[in-house]
Amino acid sequence: MVIDKFIDEIEFGLKILFSPSSSKRPRPDKKILNKEDLNSEVKKKHAQLMRVNHSGEICAQALYRGQLLFNKDKSIEKSLQKAANEEIDHLAWCEERIDELNGKTSLLNPILYIGSIGIGGIASIIDKKYNLGFLVETEKQVSSHLDKHLIKLSKYDVKTKKILEQMKFDEHQHEISAKELGAAELPKPIKKVMGITSKIMTTLTYKI
Repeated sequence: MVIDKFIDEIEFGLKILFSPSSSKRPRPDKKILNKEDLNSEVKKKHAQLMRVNHSGEICAQALYRGQLLFNKDKSIEKSLQKAANEEIDHLAWCEERIDELNGKTSLLNPILYIGSIGIGGIASIIDKKYNLGFLVETEKQVSSHLDKHLIKLSKYDVKTKKILEQMKFDEHQHEISAKELGAAELPKPIKKVMGITSKIMTTLTYKI
């Protein structure tokens, strides 16, 4: 049973990391005409920003899988699974937009996935409330990054803007759902460590 679960996780991880993701929902920018006046410099910058967001979604997917590993609460499982499914949409949107901007996804994604699934697994063992609290803090930090990226976007890149706005809305909904299920606020030292780790991740994936 444990071996089967372990094999399933390996297969899922390989699929997320090395196969194109497909979304169940249409892209938020679907109705926007594909007439963009972006120079090569802007495209490069926006592709790098989307690469950071894509890596963030890789981490989120791994965190959710880790949090589900040892969870026995059905209500939490349902919430985490819903969030994970929406994160796959985000993953697909980011991949497609990076490709349109002639960019590439981060080479660090496999390392980030392994580290994140381990962190999620630890969170699921500790306590139900803190497992959810970890989710809340993660979504807060993701939303903060998205806000910063939205400010940095060229006003002419409406397609990327629409994608990031929908992602931000979804992340906020995940945060609300976790709070409604009884999420506990994480201690300040843990929040600080998460913030530092996040900053390192975003800096590295922007470049690599």
